[in-house]
Amino acid sequence: MAKTRPAPRDGAQRKQDVLARLAEDDDLWVSTAGPDGEACLVPLSFVWYGTYLLVATRTANPTTVNARRTGRVALALGHTRDVVLIEADADILPSDGLDAAEGEQFVAKLGWDPRGRPSWSFLRFRPRTIRAWREEDELQGRHLMADGAWLV
Repeated sequence: MAKTRPAPRDGAQRKQDVLARLAEDDDLWVSTAGPDGEACLVPLSFVWYGTYLLVATRTANPTTVNARRTGRVALALGHTRDVVLIEADADILPSDGLDAAEGEQFVAKLGWDPRGRPSWSFLRFRPRTIRAWREEDELQGRHLMADGAWLV
């Protein structure tokens, strides 16, 4: 029996779905490149602040080291039948580098507090591109953001 697929979404609906996923999901995949070109892919918990994502990890971890070196990351949310791919610029903040509102929102959503831990850093990811699709019938129009600006 053939599986029924949902109808393809238009760009506006995909943007709405991406924003919902950014607000509601807890985890994403973060990919960085080491100095030798070797990929580093790790899952991290995140908070969406409307224009950027925020994660925390140890300062010495390859994710932080690579993001500091290149200033760039690739992010993925969802599964292979409903994927969101984000290319983002990365800023590294010390563990005491958040304002009070950012810190409280991070703790409220994720239930833990890395603030003030010297061996930890916050990484702020500002999306440059966002692509989203479910199936082949949504490949056309999958680019929802370019150069940091929404296309839809």
